[in-house]
Amino acid sequence: MYLDRANTVADYPSTESAEDELDRPNCHYEQEQSDLLGRQSARETASRVAAGAIAKQVLQNIIGKKYSVIGAVTQLGILGCDTEKWNDSFITKNPLFCPDKTVLKLWEKYLLGIRKAGSSCGAIIEVRARGVPVGLGAPIYSKLDMDLASAMMSINAVKGVNIGSGMNSAQLSGEQNSDEMSQTGKKTKFKSNNAGGILGGISSGQEIIVSFAVKPTSSILSQRKTINKFGKNTSISVTGRHDPCVGIRAVPIGEAMMHCVILDHYLMNKAQGGN
Repeated sequence: MYLDRANTVADYPSTESAEDELDRPNCHYEQEQSDLLGRQSARETASRVAAGAIAKQVLQNIIGKKYSVIGAVTQLGILGCDTEKWNDSFITKNPLFCPDKTVLKLWEKYLLGIRKAGSSCGAIIEVRARGVPVGLGAPIYSKLDMDLASAMMSINAVKGVNIGSGMNSAQLSGEQNSDEMSQTGKKTKFKSNNAGGILGGISSGQEIIVSFAVKPTSSILSQRKTINKFGKNTSISVTGRHDPCVGIRAVPIGEAMMHCVILDHYLMNKAQGGN
């Protein structure tokens, strides 16, 4: 059982006076007006993180310590970072999960300004899995990248997912996007990783790279136009305890979903007689 005492009903507006953006579709889903506090809150992801921790232990038991997953915030609102300066140990030592130490102070100042303005900002999270065996996935209906995209999209407030170069692939030429290969002894080497470690829906043995965009939370102090449950025009302003960027909290959730999907595919591969 997970008990959360950090937030209370007082931190959320009453649907008697105004609707939040989630209330309208949820009421149609429920076919009635109901108290939906927490139903689509990130509280539900606590169980995902617990499941991910178990999946991680199982995979490291099977594959060994070479298997690892680490996530980071690669963009905070309008501010990006240099992923070439990705530093695993630094990510775990700063509260913003920033992989590039040269931009951390700027990010902190920017986020403080967002919070003081009573607003919010989005974020992009990148999750990297290392030591994943070659051959996990399927060419059509159980593609590894398909299931990873579905898993990441299921996280609250996620609005888009990239595998490897993702949407940026549309801007590349065939020569630029192609991950050239070479053989050294028994080891296959790739010159680049635009495919994000997945080719034709199947893991290639490279680092698996998935990134996803998290929208700015709608729980902000600024007055926004909406309607009440009677369909009358009104406005809404959300007070109480709310994060200026919920994307930061999505890092361990993304890691957990990566663990869960990879374990699923490992077990499916074994069931089908894989190596």
